[in-house]
Amino acid sequence: MRHLTVLLVLLFLTPTSHRIQAQSPPAPVTVPAVIARAAAYVERFNHEFGSVVSEERYEQAVRPGTGSGPGTFAPRRALLRSDFLLVRIENSGWLPFRDVFEQDGRLVRDRQDRLTKLFLGGATDGALLQAQRIMNESARYNIGVGTRTINIPTLGLMFLEREMLSRVSFTDTKPDPAASGRVIAFTEVGRPTLVRTTGERDLAAKGRFWIDEETGAVNRTEVHVSDTDLDSEVIVTFEASSLLGVAVPSRMEERFRRRRDGWEVRGVATYSNLRRFSVSTSESIPVDTLPEDPPPR
Repeated sequence: MRHLTVLLVLLFLTPTSHRIQAQSPPAPVTVPAVIARAAAYVERFNHEFGSVVSEERYEQAVRPGTGSGPGTFAPRRALLRSDFLLVRIENSGWLPFRDVFEQDGRLVRDRQDRLTKLFLGGATDGALLQAQRIMNESARYNIGVGTRTINIPTLGLMFLEREMLSRVSFTDTKPDPAASGRVIAFTEVGRPTLVRTTGERDLAAKGRFWIDEETGAVNRTEVHVSDTDLDSEVIVTFEASSLLGVAVPSRMEERFRRRRDGWEVRGVATYSNLRRFSVSTSESIPVDTLPEDPPPR
């Protein structure tokens, strides 16, 4: 009580010319300004994350549909372990590559840094061709019907790359009390779209970003893509890394659902063991040959 009395006396003796003035709140950061900062951050992320390879642990589970026909088999689960790598390709930007080395506890190839060895000498046409073959082989280990390659942790960040900004519409949306960052929704409006069907049909994406409006750091991405009968959702959360100066993927959640009967695949991937490129070689990296029949789905 004594301290309160002293404080009141001091306030009464303060000259009127030094009265405390109320400060106006700072002007809100505009959506274009936040997106510009995020684009600069993603550019830095690509250079930082593009120098490492991470280990992915990916659990997938199929829930059968209510009808009969393809995909209505009994529930099934799979556990994949892979190397994940982001590589800069001339005229194509930063491309993701996944190389599965273990399925359900069984090695499907010798565990070696095949992708890093391919790209250490530069992303040549030969290296890119071999890496694409590896990526296609790895996609065949996804369980469920059909083929999908959009289940990658850097998918959302692709829509924030500078060359994509003119092809995407961004709008403010309501805050998310469960996650940090300014929540901004996006809709892909340009053609051709980033995601396409195997028949080269455009599939426009939409979703949300959780962005630190001061630094542009992306804390979470959410991407939705729909076809005539299929809905796909990929949600990724990012966490600070002791190895890099940017937040890196820590968890990816995937949902791939067929509307007509409720059949769906759900997956959760986690990322660990980040390591910088440390092998130097110019040798050709053999690509394993899968059996004629793909793994059971």
